[in-house]
Amino acid sequence: MAKESRNDKRVKRHQRVRKNLIGTPEKPRLCVYRSNKNISAQIIDDTNGVTLVAASSLDKGFAAEYGGNKEAAKMVGEAIAKRALEKGIEVVAFDRGGFLYHGRVKELADGAREAGLKF
Repeated sequence: MAKESRNDKRVKRHQRVRKNLIGTPEKPRLCVYRSNKNISAQIIDDTNGVTLVAASSLDKGFAAEYGGNKEAAKMVGEAIAKRALEKGIEVVAFDRGGFLYHGRVKELADGAREAGLKF
């Protein structure tokens, strides 16, 4: 029997969370994805199936030279909050994507909160 990969386990955790977490036009979902070298976030309206705002450590003009550390995650959080506030989005539901709320995911959330998003 093959051993289940770490990503398969993460996907299962994400599916359990997503059963109860749905982004609406009034309160969209802030979805986080973390890879080994980068981190990205999207604000999604699930009822219309639309990504409203996105930010990533891969964006052009991103200040950090490496996207896989806590400093870069905090900058991505601040960037997505700034873009969301420009579009009139103030309140979101945080979707950690099956990742532990620790390290880079926590830094992204803290950066977004400090920049003005509420969740």
